[in-house]
Amino acid sequence: MFSKKIIRDAGIGLFLLGLSNGAHAVTHLASVPKPKIGNVIFMHPDGTSVSHWTAARMAIAGPDGTINWDRLPAMAVYRGHMKNSTGATSHGGATTHAFGVKVDADSYGMDRDRALTALSGKPMSIMREALAAGLAVGVVNSGNIDEPGTGVFLASSRSRKDGQAIAEQIIYSGAQVIMSGGERWLLPKGVKGRHGEGERSDGKNLIDVAQTLGYTIVYNRDELANLPKDTKRVLGVFAHHHTFFDHPEEELQKQKLPLYVANAPTVGEMTDAALRILSNQGKRFLLVVEEEGTDNFGNVNNAVGTLEALRRADAAYGVARSYVQRNPATLLLTAADSDASGLEVVSVAPDVAMKPLNKTTHNGAPLDGRTGTQSLPFIAEADQFGNRLPFGIAWTDMNDGAGGILARAEGINSEALRSGSCDNSDVYRLMYLTLFGRSADSKK
Repeated sequence: MFSKKIIRDAGIGLFLLGLSNGAHAVTHLASVPKPKIGNVIFMHPDGTSVSHWTAARMAIAGPDGTINWDRLPAMAVYRGHMKNSTGATSHGGATTHAFGVKVDADSYGMDRDRALTALSGKPMSIMREALAAGLAVGVVNSGNIDEPGTGVFLASSRSRKDGQAIAEQIIYSGAQVIMSGGERWLLPKGVKGRHGEGERSDGKNLIDVAQTLGYTIVYNRDELANLPKDTKRVLGVFAHHHTFFDHPEEELQKQKLPLYVANAPTVGEMTDAALRILSNQGKRFLLVVEEEGTDNFGNVNNAVGTLEALRRADAAYGVARSYVQRNPATLLLTAADSDASGLEVVSVAPDVAMKPLNKTTHNGAPLDGRTGTQSLPFIAEADQFGNRLPFGIAWTDMNDGAGGILARAEGINSEALRSGSCDNSDVYRLMYLTLFGRSADSKK
């Protein structure tokens, strides 16, 4: 979300102002004596802390139940600070994931306004390096095409706000799979698309460009589901902006808007299609997946939207875990770079379960129920005793913080996360080890 930080307006700046090595952090990963080479699926449910997953578990399976996130066996506490900040921004945190070095918090695939050398010694992200090595790659996002959780793996810019330049780099990147919202940045002003009118000021039609580059273009769930099995390249354009409407509950009710675009595929459906297409390439692959609604709904303090986004993210874990079970030469790795708005589950006495919640907690924190402020509490699924208990969602603020985040993994080399804690740069290290069979720190 743009509201996280005030970002300077600036143009694209790939190699204009010198090269930065970023700040190299010490790894916290456990040793993997005989690393295995294979596929990597990195899933980034943006803004999700342990508290978010506690709320998700209650809503999906009950407080004693088990969700897909719980089933990822290897885990470590995630340390996510930036070069100049104790907490991460979405674009700065994603840049560290993609390049393996710590950068200024206001960075989108660069170190503020300087092009980056990755931890591997290459002047490119891990995804660009994978492409250069002949591997297949893909990005999936429930948000706009320029969302940094996936975007910085394929694009670099001096400003996160430069959506049209970022989108152009992604379309020309060579990635076999690109799925997201963001039709607004793919069409010129005045040109009507499937979801709305284009907003590009340079007159470029990137939909036409994608077609000439060999992409099959799909615009909704049905078209994605009906892709030919031998499809090699796909561009999914599933909304004008995000595939969700990230407004407070009361505003959505006023505008009669749903949480998510009805005919857009879920992040799990996109992930399933992406894995099928990447598997068709006959080579190792790197897939980066982001559910952006977990962050954006949290940052407007929309509890019901956050829970829906968490449900979708957890379903996507189920898709990815099934793939790993069928294709064991695969690493499934997940982490968030920050804690969106400090979500906390607040217990509610069972005898007041059918009464609207207070507007705030005792110390003034905003408190949400199932339809927003001063509404009925959420009801958890049954616990081991058959009780369905009420709860509310309280918020610390409307920004991202450095909350309690876990990195988790399953599949090859996942034992590296049995380390107690991991640095945000270790996300890159573990992906690199699995894709290339060597340590990124060796720079060979």
